[in-house]
Amino acid sequence: MKEHDVVIIGGGPAGLAAAISARKAGVEDIIILERSHQLGGILNQCIHNGFGLHTFKEELTGPEYAQRFIDQVEEAKIPYLLDTMVLDVQSHKVSYINKNEGMVTIGAKAIVLAMGCRERPRGALNIPGYRPAGIYCAGTAQRLMNIEGYKVGSNVVILGSGDIGLIMARRLTLEGAKVQVVAELMPFSGGLKRNIVQCLDDYDIPLKLSHTVIGIEGKERVTGVTLAQVDDQRKPIPGTEEHYECDTLLLSVGLLPENELSRNAKVRISPVTNGPVVDDTMQTSEDGIFACGNVLHVHDLVDYVSEEASLSGKNAALYVLQGRLEKCEIPLMATDGVRYTVPQTIDVKTMAPLVTVRFRVGNVFKNRSVSVYYDDKRIMCIKKKVLAPGEMEQVILQKKSFEAYPELKQITIKIEEA
Repeated sequence: MKEHDVVIIGGGPAGLAAAISARKAGVEDIIILERSHQLGGILNQCIHNGFGLHTFKEELTGPEYAQRFIDQVEEAKIPYLLDTMVLDVQSHKVSYINKNEGMVTIGAKAIVLAMGCRERPRGALNIPGYRPAGIYCAGTAQRLMNIEGYKVGSNVVILGSGDIGLIMARRLTLEGAKVQVVAELMPFSGGLKRNIVQCLDDYDIPLKLSHTVIGIEGKERVTGVTLAQVDDQRKPIPGTEEHYECDTLLLSVGLLPENELSRNAKVRISPVTNGPVVDDTMQTSEDGIFACGNVLHVHDLVDYVSEEASLSGKNAALYVLQGRLEKCEIPLMATDGVRYTVPQTIDVKTMAPLVTVRFRVGNVFKNRSVSVYYDDKRIMCIKKKVLAPGEMEQVILQKKSFEAYPELKQITIKIEEA
């Protein structure tokens, strides 16, 4: 059985950045396994701009951003296999299949999980009505339009205000379709504020918060949908029904990290993020298996994906070169409005001088503070005018700040009154 130093599962923005970082850290034997027929992942269908402001200090489209990393992989001569589906990850073995080799099992001194995420489908929503043509996940519609060249519809209703749904509202409008409304179940949007402004407000597309689809009409093709307002329990309120005639319904109702392989590898999964639990090196609960990008938690900016993946690739390389290090991990607790943190633990003895901790809040908060506690001592307080679930937040912890707390048991991040 052939063995590689670092095996990276996924050739999207996370996998590419991890591979480049592992090579720069001194590992030569790296291979990327990608199930699609090209590198770049989801960025290949994201033809709008807005990518790369943090990483490259300029505004790029999705394919342009991906190509920057593909060029670096090619220049470094890092090998990759396309049209290759990874079937299983067990300990330090990876099994995959493709049409040229058949089914193959390879050894790996370190593994980086970078499989990305997928959309939540209609079947998870329990919307009553027929199952006609014209119902798409927003990402599927994006691919059909931007890569395949199809027109998905002329008269559109969008359920869910995730970033893909917001971007598709603008994209459809620019192609001549009429987007009547974007309905959102929650009392707040799940997308970035800038996308609400640039994709809805600029095109006079209404956003109805605390609304959902309660009925779909049409047999061969969608002919209409019924919206209703929902109460605090997210149940439809009788008498608030509104009917919209349409030929297309887009669903932008959340993204789920692709973690079937992670579970097979016995990696511990967070019940909040649905991604692996990791330490400050991006290593999972299984020695030598690292995770990064949207397989870990759903990001709003690809620049953060690349940053996180570079850290993961670097530490996977160090694991290969130096072996397993004994850890003294301190748990990071999310509470009082903070839904989760990534990473979930920090080794204060071996951590980098600066560690970025990213998190999301569970509701909209105004004029509050993000507080960081070492045990019961508050050591950081960051005032925020607005905190929203659609915007990822972060705090940066300094290694030297732990010197005064040799017996530290827990780090807590919470939302408090300003």
